[in-house]
Amino acid sequence: MEMMKLKPSFARKLNQQGLKPIHLALEKGHKEMVLRFLQMDKDLVRVTGKNGETPLHYIIKVGNHDSLLETFLKACPDCIRDVTTENRSALHIAAEKKRLDVLQILIRMLKKKDYYQEEVNRKDEDGNTALHIAARNNQTVMLKLLLSSKADKHATNQSDLTALGVAEQHNNRKSIRILHGCFIPGVADIKSKWEKQIVKYTAKASSVIFDDLDNISSDDRNA
Repeated sequence: MEMMKLKPSFARKLNQQGLKPIHLALEKGHKEMVLRFLQMDKDLVRVTGKNGETPLHYIIKVGNHDSLLETFLKACPDCIRDVTTENRSALHIAAEKKRLDVLQILIRMLKKKDYYQEEVNRKDEDGNTALHIAARNNQTVMLKLLLSSKADKHATNQSDLTALGVAEQHNNRKSIRILHGCFIPGVADIKSKWEKQIVKYTAKASSVIFDDLDNISSDDRNA
């Protein structure tokens, strides 16, 4: 910390492995040191190491220990938009590493931002969105979360595959079932019409049965 005060630029120097001091502090599990770094310079959340990975990307890869992810997002909310050299965002990495808990935090944070939908549907260098990656990894709960968060199910990657196409390519049956329902034309409208008809006829039947309940015999009522 004394070195940081005397020479703040040292906090942004790379070592031979392409890591900066805050990356190393995270790697070694030195939470207090990480927090002190952020107290002195909040923008350290966005410094890039090898492959363009920021401390936010790193904590997503290794897991949200000691709630550092929330601390990073609070210190620098826009760090959620940073991407690696492969154009992978925090959402891509969370989907790749199958970290549902992290994805839920990221989505909750993004919903407060104007660029929410843009980030949910960001494509990496292969044209894959987080939805594509979740489909490939057969992460059904992630798929449902992303679909409910305005993920574009029609987006295609560089192989011209949608998330459904990726799931079919890997024969991920659970993911196919979830995504297939989203692609059948008019399914939502048909389901809505069925629900309305069911309500209508149930109400009619209830009316016929119960309107004169007080006027029928006890045997009929029991029946």
